[in-house]
Amino acid sequence: MSHPIIIEQKVNAPAEKVWKALTDKNEMKIWYFDIPDFILETGKVFNFYEPGDERKYHHQAEILEVIHGNKFKHTWYYPDFSDKKTTVIWEILPEGDRTLIRLTHDDIDHFEDLGENFSREAFNEGWSGIIGQSLKSYVEA
Repeated sequence: MSHPIIIEQKVNAPAEKVWKALTDKNEMKIWYFDIPDFILETGKVFNFYEPGDERKYHHQAEILEVIHGNKFKHTWYYPDFSDKKTTVIWEILPEGDRTLIRLTHDDIDHFEDLGENFSREAFNEGWSGIIGQSLKSYVEA
């Protein structure tokens, strides 16, 4: 049985601004990853690497579901290391002038054999920093 990582963060920004930050590749490269082939459309595949010139950790994902302004779901995997895939769900929940961002990363145990950089703890720490610091600072600026 899977135990997903769930990260929630309230931000002082309208849902529309948060949605654009999450789905516009020009904005994403400022606070998240540079993903030149990102197209927000079901069935589209996108690729990216950790920041830096060494092109470390090739990430690949396929968009599984889009509910414009509210949710998008995609796979997440490392084709250079494993054929097993996990699932990431981004949800945007408006709360007046604020927005609740909820990220759910499921099936993370599929990566347990890949080493500590792919552990539950590493993903939890990574997502917490990405959402609680990078994204929050970006949309609240």
